[in-house]
Amino acid sequence: MMHSDDKLIRMAGQMADFFRSQPGAPAEAVAGHINSFWTPRMRKDFVRHLAEGAEADPIVRDAARFVRLPEQTPARA
Repeated sequence: MMHSDDKLIRMAGQMADFFRSQPGAPAEAVAGHINSFWTPRMRKDFVRHLAEGAEADPIVRDAARFVRLPEQTPARA
């Protein structure tokens, strides 16, 4: 059975596979998608799982630093 945290890493990996072939910065694109569509809890679990040493695509690892966590307020434009 796949743990829900593993599923988050797998989903982020699928995003990395897509954004790798697109113009721009793939890690920031993955994080942008996560910030827009994942719940605060999903984002928190994703970052925690990576911090605990989960295996992940390098783009996914890099994306984690751009993911907004629930206790953070978004930057004002």
